[in-house]
Amino acid sequence: MNLKLLFISTFLGVFCYSNAQKEGNECINANAKYCGECIQAGAKCGWCKDPNFLKQGETVSTRCDELQSLIKRGCAEAEIENPHGTHKIIKDKPVTNRSKGAEKLKPEDITQIQPQKLSLTLRSGEPQSFNLKFKRAEDYPIDLYYLMDLSYSMKDDLENVKNLGTSLRVEMSKITSDFRIGFGSFVEKTVMPYISDQNCTSPFSYKNVLKLTEDGKKFNTLVGQQHISGNLDSPEGGFDAIMQVAVCGEQIGWRNVTRLLVFSTDAGFHFAGDGKLGGIVLPNDGKCHLENNVYTMSHYYDYPSIAHLVQKLSDNNIQTIFAVTEEFQPVYQELKNLIPKSAVGTLSANSSNVINLIIDAYNSLSSEVILENSKLPEGVTIAYTSHCKNGVVSEGENGRKCSNISIGDEVMFSISVTSKGCPKQGKPETIKIKPLGFTEEVEITLNFICECECHKEGVKNSPKCHFGNGTYECGACKCNEGRVGRKCECSSNDVATEDMDRTCRKDNGTDICSNNGDCVCGTCECKKRDNPEERYSGPYCECDNFNCDRSGNKLCGGHGRCECRVCICDPMWTGSACDCSLDNSTCMATNKQICNGRGTCECGICKCTNPKFQGPTCETCPTCPGVCVEHKECVQCRAFGTGEKKDTCEQDCSYFHLIKVKDRDKLPQPNDASYPLMHCKERDTNDCWFYYTYAVNNNTEKEVHVVETQGKQKAGLT
Repeated sequence: MNLKLLFISTFLGVFCYSNAQKEGNECINANAKYCGECIQAGAKCGWCKDPNFLKQGETVSTRCDELQSLIKRGCAEAEIENPHGTHKIIKDKPVTNRSKGAEKLKPEDITQIQPQKLSLTLRSGEPQSFNLKFKRAEDYPIDLYYLMDLSYSMKDDLENVKNLGTSLRVEMSKITSDFRIGFGSFVEKTVMPYISDQNCTSPFSYKNVLKLTEDGKKFNTLVGQQHISGNLDSPEGGFDAIMQVAVCGEQIGWRNVTRLLVFSTDAGFHFAGDGKLGGIVLPNDGKCHLENNVYTMSHYYDYPSIAHLVQKLSDNNIQTIFAVTEEFQPVYQELKNLIPKSAVGTLSANSSNVINLIIDAYNSLSSEVILENSKLPEGVTIAYTSHCKNGVVSEGENGRKCSNISIGDEVMFSISVTSKGCPKQGKPETIKIKPLGFTEEVEITLNFICECECHKEGVKNSPKCHFGNGTYECGACKCNEGRVGRKCECSSNDVATEDMDRTCRKDNGTDICSNNGDCVCGTCECKKRDNPEERYSGPYCECDNFNCDRSGNKLCGGHGRCECRVCICDPMWTGSACDCSLDNSTCMATNKQICNGRGTCECGICKCTNPKFQGPTCETCPTCPGVCVEHKECVQCRAFGTGEKKDTCEQDCSYFHLIKVKDRDKLPQPNDASYPLMHCKERDTNDCWFYYTYAVNNNTEKEVHVVETQGKQKAGLT
């Protein structure tokens, strides 16, 4: 590789590593001045409250670090503040197991989500999780309110709706034994242009014709008494009507059960801003304005916005079914995408299919559960994981919902709540989670860990903090306002003066704090390094823990720690880089002698006194008499498969590496090798000569070169 490129890539690697270290240690980056501030920095952060923990020159914020780093630096675990969050279930009523035809229960006695109430204690950055169970109850009560456009174009539709009450009740009885139905109508604001003839009533914004009732015949009777109206423009004022149906719970008669709103029209809709056509500029206030079941403020307030409607429908757990003609399907399909838990069905020209439409839409809505939560406090996040039917698991936004849920099905959601820091007040907060379109909800109280336990034992105006200028807590001084310094010994107005700087210069030199720190109140406070593992220390920041000798590219050889640029070695290690082992076991020979008595053990390695001897324990002498005879039998069995050891060759003779050569000229020569070499000539069992060399190479491996063919003449005849 090009040297320039190598340098750049190395530099970038070091730079990225340093920055990753810096960005990764949120504890050090927090620059915490007290324990509570430290534990809010992240879940990995701990605070060492040992009064004697800091080295001279280290700032108070150095007490805040990751746990393993604190322990490594000498803080006992018992001296580390590291609180953990908890969760506690307060109300855990089981979901209802009930079949249709069983004893009738009140809506408030039916449970579809579990648990109902719990308390979470949150430590910053540490998630608290719990499971939420949802079971779609059988024979669950339903309230259905039919809201119909009574403009002139809906004349034939009205005829078909007149018998809707009894017919729909029959069909809904297949789903629930507790069903109520209501009816309302709308046309347009009274200030908007309209027309009428002898068969049309004057336009109106919204009428609540029939409060929710179990009497289907009464529904038929009252609907039969309705008359159509007319207006000039095509869009209608249905949004005014939807808003009143949503917020006028008492007048409509909504119960805490499944609430369905069927919105039937063959036209588009007006929304916020269109009221200007009639001179109306005040935004819709989202409140109930029914008098004698008629909306009285249509001339005063503008139409609601879509977002406003979404909020009110969600707040009141109303699921909307848009029953619209085919012409306006695309418009209401887009509207459905903006309104959670809503459905769109195609209405025939005369509404003859309205019952099937409602049943299909209800089945579609009730087969899906979507969780939503109330507004979260600042810094709090929530994550959902759904465990749906057939082992389907989803996360993120899809983790909020499960589809294709049949009556009696049970699904599970894993919910994780995390806080970053503490809310400004630090007081408990309450959030709620509920399935969209259902009245049941989970109430969660959030408590926040904003201070350490040792904070409770803090001593205000402590004499340890320079004549009471601070609170002594968790092993350090938390200075009063206007005071600074490790012991609050200075006024913030006097943190840097020439007189104080004098005490920060080592040996009356010119460098303040060795150029590695700042002089604060006449005391050096050392700078922080990009790498959180590296630190300056000392009364003048003259020491550091990263400029010691290295071995094997490791600081202090990996066998010690660096203190003030000197390696403090671990037991059994010595040397300036702690790379010399004092363990003699690696030099011990099989005869229990150090280096076989032929050398000395230096840093765990034998130094043989006689250069003829080699090996880890000076055990071999390749050029000594008797070497050839010693290895003869093994060379013979390995090379030719003969000799006394041919049957035990594998287990007895695998201690050397065998290399075959074609003739004697190919054998290595003493002058060619950088290590001692012994030439051997021995007889085999057939009284033939064979030739080989024996050596221990520079890697302390035993090596044998042998001529692959034996001498063809008998010994003594050559």
